[in-house]
Amino acid sequence: MTRKLWFQVGIGILLALLITKYFLEIKSIFSPVAIIAKTIFIPLLLGAVLFYITEPLQRFLEKRKVPRWGSILAVLISVAALIWVFIAIVGPPVADQVEKLIKNTPTIAKEITHQTEYILQHREDFPPQVEDAIEKAINSVQSIAVVFGKLIVQFFQSVVQTAFTLVLVPFFFIFLLKDHEKFAPFIYQFFSGKKRVWVKKTLGDIDTVLRTYIQGQLLISFLLAVIMFIGYLIIGLDYALLLVIFAFFMNIIPFIGPWIAFTPALIIGFIQEPQLAIWVSVVTLIAQQTDSNVITPNVMGKTLDIHPLTVITVILAAGNIAGFIGILLAIPAYAVGKVIVRNIYEARRDIKNTATKTV
Repeated sequence: MTRKLWFQVGIGILLALLITKYFLEIKSIFSPVAIIAKTIFIPLLLGAVLFYITEPLQRFLEKRKVPRWGSILAVLISVAALIWVFIAIVGPPVADQVEKLIKNTPTIAKEITHQTEYILQHREDFPPQVEDAIEKAINSVQSIAVVFGKLIVQFFQSVVQTAFTLVLVPFFFIFLLKDHEKFAPFIYQFFSGKKRVWVKKTLGDIDTVLRTYIQGQLLISFLLAVIMFIGYLIIGLDYALLLVIFAFFMNIIPFIGPWIAFTPALIIGFIQEPQLAIWVSVVTLIAQQTDSNVITPNVMGKTLDIHPLTVITVILAAGNIAGFIGILLAIPAYAVGKVIVRNIYEARRDIKNTATKTV
C-alpha cells in the first residue's frame, strides 16, 4: 500500500499540514526570518518581472556577439529611457486628470447617490420582475463595491509598503541579468541520475511557463489598453488616459481584471452622460472579443492551458488568503504547481512503462 500514489500524496498532505500547524504555533521564533523574507520577496519579484520583460533584448544582443556587460548596460539604458519617456509624455496629462478627478470627486459621489435614490424611490413603478432584478443588482453592486474597495485599499497599501523596498529592485534585476543561467545548475547539481534529468527538465519547464505568462500577459494588457484608449477617445470619455492606465494594471489579472477595470469607466461614462455608459460597454466588449479571439490565442497559445473556471476559482481563493498580492501571484503559482505535478506524473508513467516492458 505504501507504494500507491494516493497513499504517498495523502502522507505528504498530512505532513505539510502538521508542519504548517507547528510553524504557526512557534511563529514568534521565526518572525524575524519571515520579516526578512517578506522584505526581500517583493524586490526579487519585481526584479524577476523586469528580467523576463527585458530578457529577449539581452538574448538578441548576445546572439550578435555583444558581451554580457554590454547587453546588461544596453538593457539598463533602455529601461531608463522608457521610464523617462513615459514620465515626460504621459506624466503631465495623468497629473492633470488626477487633479481634475480629485476636484470632481464630490460631484461624482453626489451624482451616484442621486441616481441610486431615484431608482430606489421609483422601483415600485416597475413590474415585479424588474423590481426584483433591481434589488438583486443593487445588492450585487454593494457587494462588488465592498470587494472592490478592499482591493483598492490593499493595492495602495502594497504600493506604499513596496516603495520602501524599491531600492533593492535594481540589484536583483542586474544580478538576474548577469547570472540567470547559473540558477538551474546550482539546483540540479545536488541530484544525480534520473532525478537530475527530471529536476533539470522541470526547472526548464517552469522557466518557460513563467516567461510565457509574464511576457504574454503584459503584452496582452498593453494591447488591450491601446484598444480601449482609442475607443475612449472616439466616444469622448473623461479621464480616458487615467482609466486606461488603471485598466492596464488590472488586465494583468486574467478574466477578473477586465471587469474590475470596466467598473470605474462605466460609472464615469454614466455620470458624464448616460448614453456614454452604453458606448463604454461597446468599447469594452470590442476589446474583450479582440483579446479572446485574436490577441490571447496568438500571444499565449496553449502554454498555460488553464480552464477559465479554474482561473477564477484560484484568483478568488488567493485574494481571500493573501489580498491583492495573492491575486497577482495566483495564476503563475498555479501554473508552476501544474508543471511540477505533470512532470511527476510523466516520470511515474515512464517508470511503470519501463517496468511493464521489462516483465
